[in-house]
Amino acid sequence: MKLLILNGPNLNLVGKRQPEIYGNESFESYLPKLRELFPSTVFTYFQSNHEGELIDRLHNSDGEVDAVIMNPGGLAHTSVVLADAIRSISVPVVEVHLSNIHAREAYRHGSYSAAACRGIISGFGMDGYRLAVLHLQA
Repeated sequence: MKLLILNGPNLNLVGKRQPEIYGNESFESYLPKLRELFPSTVFTYFQSNHEGELIDRLHNSDGEVDAVIMNPGGLAHTSVVLADAIRSISVPVVEVHLSNIHAREAYRHGSYSAAACRGIISGFGMDGYRLAVLHLQA
């Protein structure tokens, strides 16, 4: 299985930014663990702080990967165009959030992009990525 992991704005700072919410581990240090857990899965990883770059990656993933795991960060709560990009591709997308977005500020409770995804995993920290892989392999 080929999976694309897309991380959105500010996720390059995980491990440093608000560790009480997002944890102390960076995604870059977690990715080798994920690859070890799923040796038959080919992971491609991309992080950007720019909405258009994430949309371009989604468009380019169609036919190139079997599925996408995406943590859109704050764009989940604001970006209709990101949701439209997810709807425009044929591969399934699972949305992951490190924190429980429903236990945070009211403006974080909704996700435009989640409505376009196969499902959402929220509040399990980095383990959310592993759970997404398990779902997509089922």
